[in-house]
Amino acid sequence: MSSTRTAAMAAGVLFLITEITAMAGLALYQPVLHDTNYIVGAGADDRVLMGGLAELILAVAVIGTAVTLYPLLAQHNHSVALGYVCGRLLEAAVITVGIITVLSVVTLRQNLAGTGLPADTTLVTIGKTLVAIHDWTFLLGPNVILGVNSLLLATLVYRSRLVPRLLAMLGLAGGVLICASATAVMFGGYEQISVWGTAAALPVFAWEVGLAGYLIVKGFVPPQDSPSEQPRTAPSAA
Repeated sequence: MSSTRTAAMAAGVLFLITEITAMAGLALYQPVLHDTNYIVGAGADDRVLMGGLAELILAVAVIGTAVTLYPLLAQHNHSVALGYVCGRLLEAAVITVGIITVLSVVTLRQNLAGTGLPADTTLVTIGKTLVAIHDWTFLLGPNVILGVNSLLLATLVYRSRLVPRLLAMLGLAGGVLICASATAVMFGGYEQISVWGTAAALPVFAWEVGLAGYLIVKGFVPPQDSPSEQPRTAPSAA
């Protein structure tokens, strides 16, 4: 019981860390994401580097949620629990690729600074290319893969009744909605950072924050107390 409670609290804290660092990273990245001439301009390198650090913590926390929850989830469905771990690892890997591309823009800008060379359209193109790669990782990682992972986790905790079913249903709805939104963005329906994109991301955000709070305050229902795991008593003989 003690180890289960500790693992649940750790997972809850890690979920909160993922939300905080994801928002911080996106906010700190704004100069490089929106200034097409950043690579040949004055730059805001310290801010962008802090964003990279925030996203690096995000990637570690993403993996941490899966590793922490796996022993508990595997008691109910080993295949889904393993799929969740693999999905979170993939999500962290995609996030890491995004970090590398953004920090590469900073490195190129710093190498150019002080050389006295004029702004080169080729460098600007390289900078735009690296930012475009980041934009795709931002769509695929914190949207598509996150949505699939939310569906896996929400399905498992819904069936096993490890958390209240209304909370699990929020995760199911959020996973479907964010995947649908990512598909719309992919085909040019609207921008990812827009009113529609933000609205589509709110349910999965609420699911993760709500799950984090529940795990920290109450933890999972222990396997032996889960309704699905209650032993059946044999009927008494007449």
